Amino acid sequence: MTRTGLAPAKINLFLHVGRLADDGYHPLASLVAFADVGDGVTVTRADALSLSVTGPFGGALAGEGDNLILRGLRALGEAAGIGAPPVAVTLDKQLPIAAGLGGGSADAGTAIRLAARLLDLDLDEAALEAVAGVVGADGPMCLRARPAWATGRGDDLRDEPRLPPLHAVLLNPGLPSPTGAVYRAYDDAPAGGADCPNAPSDWSPAALIDWLKGQRNDLEAPALRVTPGIGEALSAMNAAPGCRLTRMSGSGATVFGLFDDAAAAENAAVVLQRPGWWVRPCLLGNPASG
Repeated sequence: MTRTGLAPAKINLFLHVGRLADDGYHPLASLVAFADVGDGVTVTRADALSLSVTGPFGGALAGEGDNLILRGLRALGEAAGIGAPPVAVTLDKQLPIAAGLGGGSADAGTAIRLAARLLDLDLDEAALEAVAGVVGADGPMCLRARPAWATGRGDDLRDEPRLPPLHAVLLNPGLPSPTGAVYRAYDDAPAGGADCPNAPSDWSPAALIDWLKGQRNDLEAPALRVTPGIGEALSAMNAAPGCRLTRMSGSGATVFGLFDDAAAAENAAVVLQRPGWWVRPCLLGNPASG
């Protein structure tokens, strides 16, 4: 028996970050959406837990002994009282590494959900979210993989079903942007705050994009100090025909642009192609629903 699913790219439409708290975490506020592009995860019944990685970005994970997928599945087995789940996982790594897209957390969340279904484990949604939390603050949000307001450490989640589908282009300039280094650069000159704005009154795509222009990503400036090449990606996206909003996602290095329709996004993706750049037109929203 086998189950297969998409581990969708996570996009922070805005990301407001506060100063480091006593608990060692940065408080934040974000509106999160998920793309209809991501990694492929296949889970098959087997004699023992195993993981194999393929795909264009799979080589970067070779020899990674404590992959987030394995960590999450061991926690799943512990929660279910079965030990390490007897499943073989294949990860088709289509998303760049250290890209600000939540790829590792999304891979783990998808594997946890697929394995729980495959093995018919008696764990409710709250229990699965607790399991996903072992991979980090993004774990529960990426397990859900649906639009949400995230506050606290990022794991205080409130679903946002009003978010409309948004046409977008994702661009990664082929440069890693390690989350830890970006947060350390932020701590050197903290600027921002974990303020959560009031929800927009108009959720039409055009009005939402205008509302998002008034928000920010507080990790963008420190990410640019760590990885200056992100600036070229931001400039290119901002200059792409039809781009309504340009912003970095998460801790980078991926940037996104929002567009009025699919044709504009697809045209911009063609214009943005450069050697070494990863560019994908996509739809942001709730890929799990369809």
